[in-house]
Amino acid sequence: MSYLKEVIAKTEEKNPAQPEFIQAVEEVLLSLESTVAKHPEFVSAAIYDRIVEPDRQLMFRVPWVDDSGKVQVNRGFRIQFNNAIGPYKGGLRFHPSVNLGIIKFLGFEQIFKNSLTTLPMGGGKGGSDFDPKGKSDGEVMRFCYSFMRELFRHVGPDTDVPAGDIGVGGREIGYLFGYYKKVVNEHTGVLTGKGREYGGSLIRPEATGYGAVYFAAEMLATRNETFENKIVAISGAGNVAQYAAEKVLDLGGKPVSFCDSTGTILDLGGITREKLAFVMDLKNNRRGRIKEYVDKYKGAQYFEGKSIWDVIRDEGIKVHVALPSATQNEIDEKHAAALIKNGCYCVSEGANMPSVPKAVDLYLEHKILYGPGKAANAGGVSVSGLEMSQNSLRLSWSRDEVDNYLKRIMNDIHTSSRAAASAYGFDKDNYVAGANIAGFLKVAKAMLAYGVI
Repeated sequence: MSYLKEVIAKTEEKNPAQPEFIQAVEEVLLSLESTVAKHPEFVSAAIYDRIVEPDRQLMFRVPWVDDSGKVQVNRGFRIQFNNAIGPYKGGLRFHPSVNLGIIKFLGFEQIFKNSLTTLPMGGGKGGSDFDPKGKSDGEVMRFCYSFMRELFRHVGPDTDVPAGDIGVGGREIGYLFGYYKKVVNEHTGVLTGKGREYGGSLIRPEATGYGAVYFAAEMLATRNETFENKIVAISGAGNVAQYAAEKVLDLGGKPVSFCDSTGTILDLGGITREKLAFVMDLKNNRRGRIKEYVDKYKGAQYFEGKSIWDVIRDEGIKVHVALPSATQNEIDEKHAAALIKNGCYCVSEGANMPSVPKAVDLYLEHKILYGPGKAANAGGVSVSGLEMSQNSLRLSWSRDEVDNYLKRIMNDIHTSSRAAASAYGFDKDNYVAGANIAGFLKVAKAMLAYGVI
């Protein structure tokens, strides 16, 4: 058994019933085999063993009172995984699926994603099994206040800077930051994704979706192609999916799908800017379900209980580019095979780890342009990092300035991933290995410099 497989086996033994975390560890470590030979100092200092162990794991009770006066109890998490290159940085997820294993997988991925941005940010993640769907503003507020009553002890502008993730949008960030500001008596940049009026950055909601498209555009450019006239399948219907669609339209492509937990809409005529505006109002303001789209636009189809990847598999829908922007493990091996069969040759992940390992194997086997989440969806945390800088400087940057920073960062991630892949014996188009190696090396060298801590 190789050294890294031994590390994986020990990690699995120490973290039972955490399949998502083990999946993330395997995906990263197995691509780092070539670094072991080149950097024996990493082995002697047990860098690989240490990097899979979080610095700190926080789990706490979150009691709150619903509108009927009944006391509800949820569980809160914050995993401060690694701060070798900067303060812990990563989102908060409020969703019933949240558990320790999922938060650890997200935090582990965040280490390398943040490293790739070139910004000084460590890796962390948090959240709760609280479900904001169907809750009143008052209920969400009371939950957020209770959650922050514990979290405020562990975060700070130079310690740990959370952001939003699934279930944590502008409303939730406002309540969380408002309570933090009150109890700490400071107006500091401890959360990103804030409203523009109280320290937020322009294009922060857009950043992850824009970044995934920018990364896809960089990959397409290696084959002398653009988004012009490309049919683009998008999963999800939140910020990432919405703004990915917007940027696809900017670049001349044709987005054809959105989906939420109830089902998928497919509009082969193309989701225009008018239709996108309807979706944004539906999801962001009215908090409705995506099936309302087909009531408004009769040419579209709705598939109850199916993802867009199910629809492509079952209906044989032709697409050129896939932007999975919903959640982890949404594309399985059969979905990937169907995508390839139906003409897809570029996959750029707006979500975290949306493709299962066997799906990734198929992408690589068929030479699909594949941007893994830690590279392709790093736009969100990049602009979060820029928001931290603006908060520290007490400055506000224009939309164009932030967008140009974002483009440059995504270009740099693309370039560094290809360079790392080539330098360590992989095909330069292997963005999986390249992103993992490039992200890992920076963190590993910092950990080595600190000694055994």
